[in-house]
Amino acid sequence: MSTNTAERPAFKIGRFEFDSRLIIGTGKYESFEQNLECAEASGAEMVTIALRRVNFDASKGPRLLDVIKPERFTILPNTAGCYTADDAVTTARLGRELLDTELVKLEVIGDERTLFPDVAATLEAAQRLIDDGFTVLPYITDDPVACQRLEAMGCPAVMPLAAPIGSGMGIRNPANLRIIMETVEVPVIVDAGVGTASDAAFAMELGATALLMNTAIAHAKDPVKMAKAMRQGVEAGRAAYEAGRMPKRLYASASSPLDGTASF
Repeated sequence: MSTNTAERPAFKIGRFEFDSRLIIGTGKYESFEQNLECAEASGAEMVTIALRRVNFDASKGPRLLDVIKPERFTILPNTAGCYTADDAVTTARLGRELLDTELVKLEVIGDERTLFPDVAATLEAAQRLIDDGFTVLPYITDDPVACQRLEAMGCPAVMPLAAPIGSGMGIRNPANLRIIMETVEVPVIVDAGVGTASDAAFAMELGATALLMNTAIAHAKDPVKMAKAMRQGVEAGRAAYEAGRMPKRLYASASSPLDGTASF
Protein backbone atom coordinates (compact mmCIF):
# COMPACT_ATOMS: atom_id res chain seq x y z
CA MET A 1 0.00 0.00 0.00
CA SER A 2 1.14 3.54 -0.72
CA THR A 3 2.82 5.58 1.99
CA ASN A 4 2.60 8.85 0.09
CA THR A 5 -0.09 10.91 1.81
CA ALA A 6 -0.17 13.39 -1.08
CA GLU A 7 -0.78 10.73 -3.70
CA ARG A 8 -4.07 10.81 -5.47
CA PRO A 9 -6.21 9.00 -6.08
CA ALA A 10 -6.10 7.33 -2.68
CA PHE A 11 -7.22 4.06 -4.24
CA LYS A 12 -8.78 2.57 -7.35
CA ILE A 13 -11.51 0.00 -7.93
CA GLY A 14 -11.44 -1.09 -11.53
CA ARG A 15 -11.77 2.09 -13.63
CA PHE A 16 -13.03 4.12 -10.66
CA GLU A 17 -10.76 6.41 -8.64
CA PHE A 18 -11.38 7.81 -5.17
CA ASP A 19 -9.68 10.34 -2.92
CA SER A 20 -11.92 9.68 0.10
CA ARG A 21 -11.39 6.43 2.00
CA LEU A 22 -14.86 6.56 3.54
CA ILE A 23 -17.91 5.06 1.85
CA ILE A 24 -21.34 5.47 3.42
CA GLY A 25 -24.74 3.85 3.08
CA THR A 26 -28.17 5.30 2.42
CA GLY A 27 -30.42 3.49 4.87
CA LYS A 28 -31.85 4.32 8.31
CA TYR A 29 -31.62 8.10 8.00
CA GLU A 30 -34.54 10.31 9.05
CA SER A 31 -34.73 11.79 5.57
CA PHE A 32 -32.96 11.85 2.23
CA GLU A 33 -31.85 15.39 3.08
CA GLN A 34 -30.20 14.23 6.30
CA ASN A 35 -28.53 11.45 4.35
CA LEU A 36 -27.13 14.00 1.91
CA GLU A 37 -25.91 16.27 4.71
CA CYS A 38 -24.09 13.33 6.30
CA ALA A 39 -22.60 12.26 2.98
CA GLU A 40 -21.26 15.76 2.44
CA ALA A 41 -19.91 15.98 6.01
CA SER A 42 -18.19 12.61 5.70
CA GLY A 43 -16.35 13.57 2.54
CA ALA A 44 -17.56 10.36 0.90
CA GLU A 45 -17.39 10.13 -2.87
CA MET A 46 -19.17 6.77 -3.11
CA VAL A 47 -22.47 5.78 -1.52
CA THR A 48 -24.16 2.41 -1.57
CA ILE A 49 -27.86 1.78 -2.09
CA ALA A 50 -29.90 -1.37 -1.51
CA LEU A 51 -31.55 -2.20 -4.82
CA ARG A 52 -34.38 -4.11 -3.15
CA ARG A 53 -35.24 -1.30 -0.74
CA VAL A 54 -35.00 1.86 -2.85
CA ASN A 55 -37.83 3.41 -4.80
CA PHE A 56 -36.94 4.10 -8.45
CA ASP A 57 -40.49 5.05 -9.49
CA ALA A 58 -41.30 8.77 -9.21
CA SER A 59 -45.03 8.00 -9.19
CA LYS A 60 -44.61 6.20 -5.86
CA GLY A 61 -43.15 9.18 -4.02
CA PRO A 62 -39.77 10.83 -3.36
CA ARG A 63 -36.72 9.06 -4.70
CA LEU A 64 -33.35 8.81 -2.98
CA LEU A 65 -31.46 9.44 -6.21
CA ASP A 66 -33.18 12.78 -6.65
CA VAL A 67 -31.26 13.90 -3.55
CA ILE A 68 -28.17 11.66 -3.53
CA LYS A 69 -27.45 12.39 -7.16
CA PRO A 70 -25.28 10.20 -9.39
CA GLU A 71 -23.75 13.40 -10.79
CA ARG A 72 -22.27 14.08 -7.33
CA PHE A 73 -21.56 10.59 -5.97
CA THR A 74 -20.47 7.27 -7.41
CA ILE A 75 -23.44 5.01 -6.75
CA LEU A 76 -22.61 1.50 -5.55
CA PRO A 77 -25.73 -0.66 -5.86
CA ASN A 78 -25.85 -3.58 -3.45
CA THR A 79 -27.73 -6.85 -3.30
CA ALA A 80 -28.78 -6.56 0.36
CA GLY A 81 -31.65 -8.87 1.22
CA CYS A 82 -30.54 -11.67 -1.09
CA TYR A 83 -30.18 -15.15 0.39
CA THR A 84 -29.20 -17.14 -2.70
CA ALA A 85 -26.67 -16.71 -5.48
CA ASP A 86 -29.48 -16.67 -8.05
CA ASP A 87 -31.27 -13.82 -6.27
CA ALA A 88 -28.07 -11.82 -5.95
CA VAL A 89 -27.19 -12.22 -9.63
CA THR A 90 -30.70 -11.25 -10.73
CA THR A 91 -30.70 -8.21 -8.44
CA ALA A 92 -27.27 -7.10 -9.67
CA ARG A 93 -28.43 -7.30 -13.28
CA LEU A 94 -31.47 -5.22 -12.41
CA GLY A 95 -29.22 -2.61 -10.84
CA ARG A 96 -27.07 -2.46 -13.94
CA GLU A 97 -30.15 -1.76 -16.07
CA LEU A 98 -31.53 0.87 -13.68
CA LEU A 99 -28.30 2.70 -12.89
CA ASP A 100 -26.15 2.01 -15.95
CA THR A 101 -23.19 0.84 -13.87
CA GLU A 102 -21.18 -2.35 -13.74
CA LEU A 103 -20.36 -1.72 -10.06
CA VAL A 104 -22.05 -3.96 -7.52
CA LYS A 105 -21.58 -4.62 -3.84
CA LEU A 106 -22.35 -8.31 -3.62
CA GLU A 107 -24.20 -9.49 -0.52
CA VAL A 108 -25.51 -13.03 -0.19
CA ILE A 109 -26.73 -13.49 3.37
CA GLY A 110 -26.46 -16.89 4.98
CA ASP A 111 -27.95 -16.26 8.42
CA GLU A 112 -30.95 -14.03 9.08
CA ARG A 113 -30.11 -13.28 12.71
CA THR A 114 -26.44 -12.30 12.32
CA LEU A 115 -26.61 -11.28 8.63
CA PHE A 116 -23.31 -13.08 8.11
CA PRO A 117 -22.62 -13.79 4.46
CA ASP A 118 -22.98 -17.23 2.90
CA VAL A 119 -19.38 -17.74 1.79
CA ALA A 120 -20.03 -20.52 -0.72
CA ALA A 121 -22.95 -18.67 -2.33
CA THR A 122 -20.94 -15.44 -2.39
CA LEU A 123 -18.10 -17.15 -4.23
CA GLU A 124 -20.54 -18.64 -6.73
CA ALA A 125 -22.36 -15.36 -7.35
CA ALA A 126 -19.11 -13.41 -7.62
CA GLN A 127 -17.79 -15.67 -10.35
CA ARG A 128 -21.05 -15.48 -12.30
CA LEU A 129 -21.15 -11.70 -12.08
CA ILE A 130 -17.50 -11.30 -13.05
CA ASP A 131 -18.14 -13.53 -16.07
CA ASP A 132 -21.04 -11.19 -16.90
CA GLY A 133 -18.84 -8.10 -16.88
CA PHE A 134 -19.53 -6.73 -13.41
CA THR A 135 -17.03 -5.01 -11.13
CA VAL A 136 -17.77 -7.01 -7.98
CA LEU A 137 -17.11 -5.81 -4.44
CA PRO A 138 -18.01 -8.77 -2.22
CA TYR A 139 -19.17 -8.47 1.39
CA ILE A 140 -17.52 -11.46 3.06
CA THR A 141 -16.54 -12.84 6.45
CA ASP A 142 -13.09 -11.99 7.81
CA ASP A 143 -11.82 -15.20 6.21
CA PRO A 144 -8.38 -14.81 4.57
CA VAL A 145 -8.85 -17.85 2.33
CA ALA A 146 -12.21 -16.63 1.02
CA CYS A 147 -10.71 -13.20 0.34
CA GLN A 148 -7.79 -14.76 -1.53
CA ARG A 149 -10.19 -16.78 -3.68
CA LEU A 150 -12.29 -13.72 -4.48
CA GLU A 151 -9.17 -11.83 -5.52
CA ALA A 152 -8.02 -14.76 -7.66
CA MET A 153 -11.32 -14.89 -9.57
CA GLY A 154 -11.09 -11.19 -10.40
CA CYS A 155 -12.73 -9.09 -7.67
CA PRO A 156 -11.00 -5.68 -7.65
CA ALA A 157 -11.54 -5.34 -3.88
CA VAL A 158 -12.71 -7.42 -0.94
CA MET A 159 -15.01 -6.25 1.86
CA PRO A 160 -14.52 -8.30 5.04
CA LEU A 161 -16.78 -7.52 7.98
CA ALA A 162 -15.49 -6.05 11.23
CA ALA A 163 -18.53 -7.25 13.20
CA PRO A 164 -22.18 -8.08 12.41
CA ILE A 165 -24.00 -5.49 10.29
CA GLY A 166 -25.44 -2.70 12.43
CA SER A 167 -23.96 -4.07 15.66
CA GLY A 168 -21.56 -1.18 16.33
CA MET A 169 -19.20 -3.60 18.12
CA GLY A 170 -16.09 -2.39 16.31
CA ILE A 171 -13.15 -4.51 15.15
CA ARG A 172 -13.72 -7.97 16.63
CA ASN A 173 -10.91 -9.86 14.91
CA PRO A 174 -7.97 -7.58 14.07
CA ALA A 175 -5.66 -10.55 13.53
CA ASN A 176 -7.73 -11.92 10.65
CA LEU A 177 -8.08 -8.48 9.10
CA ARG A 178 -4.31 -8.01 9.24
CA ILE A 179 -3.78 -11.37 7.57
CA ILE A 180 -6.21 -10.44 4.81
CA MET A 181 -4.45 -7.12 4.25
CA GLU A 182 -1.09 -8.86 4.06
CA THR A 183 -2.17 -11.67 1.73
CA VAL A 184 -4.24 -9.92 -0.94
CA GLU A 185 -3.07 -7.23 -3.34
CA VAL A 186 -6.48 -5.66 -4.01
CA PRO A 187 -7.99 -2.94 -1.79
CA VAL A 188 -9.43 -4.17 1.50
CA ILE A 189 -12.56 -2.23 2.45
CA VAL A 190 -13.66 -3.03 5.99
CA ASP A 191 -17.44 -3.29 5.98
CA ALA A 192 -19.99 -3.56 8.81
CA GLY A 193 -19.75 -3.29 12.57
CA VAL A 194 -17.93 0.02 13.06
CA GLY A 195 -19.58 2.01 15.85
CA THR A 196 -17.58 5.17 16.42
CA ALA A 197 -14.59 7.17 15.20
CA SER A 198 -12.04 5.22 17.26
CA ASP A 199 -13.19 2.03 15.50
CA ALA A 200 -12.65 3.74 12.16
CA ALA A 201 -9.19 4.92 13.18
CA PHE A 202 -8.27 1.43 14.42
CA ALA A 203 -9.33 -0.21 11.16
CA MET A 204 -7.27 2.26 9.18
CA GLU A 205 -4.27 1.83 11.49
CA LEU A 206 -4.38 -1.90 10.70
CA GLY A 207 -3.89 -1.00 7.03
CA ALA A 208 -7.40 -1.00 5.59
CA THR A 209 -7.72 0.74 2.26
CA ALA A 210 -11.13 2.18 3.09
CA LEU A 211 -14.21 1.75 5.28
CA LEU A 212 -17.89 1.36 4.51
CA MET A 213 -20.42 2.26 7.19
CA ASN A 214 -24.06 3.15 7.59
CA THR A 215 -25.69 2.57 10.97
CA ALA A 216 -22.85 4.13 12.96
CA ILE A 217 -23.64 7.47 11.34
CA ALA A 218 -27.39 7.17 10.77
CA HIS A 219 -28.15 6.04 14.35
CA ALA A 220 -25.83 8.48 16.14
CA LYS A 221 -27.52 11.10 18.30
CA ASP A 222 -26.08 13.72 15.94
CA PRO A 223 -25.56 11.98 12.58
CA VAL A 224 -23.90 14.95 10.87
CA LYS A 225 -21.40 15.43 13.68
CA MET A 226 -20.68 11.69 13.67
CA ALA A 227 -20.13 11.80 9.91
CA LYS A 228 -17.49 14.49 10.45
CA ALA A 229 -15.94 12.47 13.28
CA MET A 230 -15.77 9.37 11.07
CA ARG A 231 -14.06 11.37 8.35
CA GLN A 232 -11.48 12.60 10.85
CA GLY A 233 -11.04 9.10 12.31
CA VAL A 234 -10.39 7.62 8.89
CA GLU A 235 -7.91 10.36 8.03
CA ALA A 236 -6.08 10.09 11.37
CA GLY A 237 -5.95 6.31 11.24
CA ARG A 238 -4.57 6.28 7.71
CA ALA A 239 -1.95 8.91 8.59
CA ALA A 240 -0.88 6.87 11.63
CA TYR A 241 -0.62 3.73 9.49
CA GLU A 242 1.55 5.52 6.96
CA ALA A 243 3.69 7.11 9.70
CA GLY A 244 4.40 3.73 11.31
CA ARG A 245 3.75 3.42 15.03
CA MET A 246 6.51 2.96 17.59
CA PRO A 247 7.09 -0.59 18.82
CA LYS A 248 5.24 -1.67 21.95
CA ARG A 249 7.45 -2.39 24.97
CA LEU A 250 6.80 -4.27 28.17
CA TYR A 251 8.82 -1.82 30.26
CA ALA A 252 9.21 1.96 30.38
CA SER A 253 11.63 3.82 28.15
CA ALA A 254 12.69 7.28 29.31
CA SER A 255 11.50 10.11 27.09
CA SER A 256 14.70 12.02 27.84
CA PRO A 257 17.87 9.95 27.24
CA LEU A 258 20.18 9.61 30.24
CA ASP A 259 23.42 9.46 28.21
CA GLY A 260 25.62 12.46 28.92
CA THR A 261 23.71 13.68 31.96
CA ALA A 262 25.69 14.98 34.93
CA SER A 263 26.06 12.99 38.14
CA PHE A 264 25.33 14.64 41.50
